[in-house]
Amino acid sequence: MAYSANKTKLLYSFSGSSYDEIKLLMEVPELGGAPEKIDVTTLSDSSKKYIPGIKDYGDLVFKFLYDNTSTTANYGILKYLEDNAQPDNPASFKIEYPDGTAHVFDAIPSVKLDAGAINGALTFSATMMLLNDIETINPYDDDDDIVIGEPDDDDDDDDEFEEDGDLS
Repeated sequence: MAYSANKTKLLYSFSGSSYDEIKLLMEVPELGGAPEKIDVTTLSDSSKKYIPGIKDYGDLVFKFLYDNTSTTANYGILKYLEDNAQPDNPASFKIEYPDGTAHVFDAIPSVKLDAGAINGALTFSATMMLLNDIETINPYDDDDDIVIGEPDDDDDDDDEFEEDGDLS
């Protein structure tokens, strides 16, 4: 099933209890990353060999429509977190997607106004300095077994495998 990014939300918590939405979100970054390759090739090897290193998520840059009309506006919230969050007291963030999937992480934001242009909306970016791994929260029970290669049992028009392995 395809989903639109519409209704995706970025929420924050600085108290550690509940999350509040940061309004006027326009873009979320790619999430995930590949571990860096550590070369463990020896002179007796006939091809290069690697082991996985540390995962690099890269820069997480979120884009917002600019609003600084009050202390609860998006720019004010993120500037407050930038000025007050510390590695030993970070802000927690949650990205919620329309299907119920979420990503949770601790970070310190760095906020900057984007370039302006004639007839252009005023926007700003918040780059997150990650302080931990990104946790994925799935919309289904994590105790459910994931079966690979089996047909799905929904009623849409997707091709499914029949018992003999042919596409229907």
